[in-house]
Amino acid sequence: MNSASLNLGFHAARENASKASNAEDAALWRWFCEFFEEGRVRWCRSAEGWLVSVDHKHLSTEATFYDAIRIARERSTAGKRRAHSALTISG
Repeated sequence: MNSASLNLGFHAARENASKASNAEDAALWRWFCEFFEEGRVRWCRSAEGWLVSVDHKHLSTEATFYDAIRIARERSTAGKRRAHSALTISG
C-alpha cells in the first residue's frame, strides 16, 4: 500500500468519525431541547460542577455543562432501555 492510499484511508476515517460525532452531538441537543421545552430537565452550577436532573431525578454532576448534559441523557435513556427490556422479558 502506498502512502497516497494510506493518506486517503486516514482522511476517510477522520471524515467518518467527524460525521458520527456531529450526528451524536445533534441528537444530544435535540434531546435537550425537547426535554427543556417539556420542563423535564433542570441544571445548576455548584462548587462540585454542573448538576443536571431529569424528571426530578439527579443524574449527573460534571465539570462542564456539555459533559453533565451528555451523561444525564445517557443515564436517562439507559433507565428506559432497562425498563423496556424487563417488560419484554417478563411479558
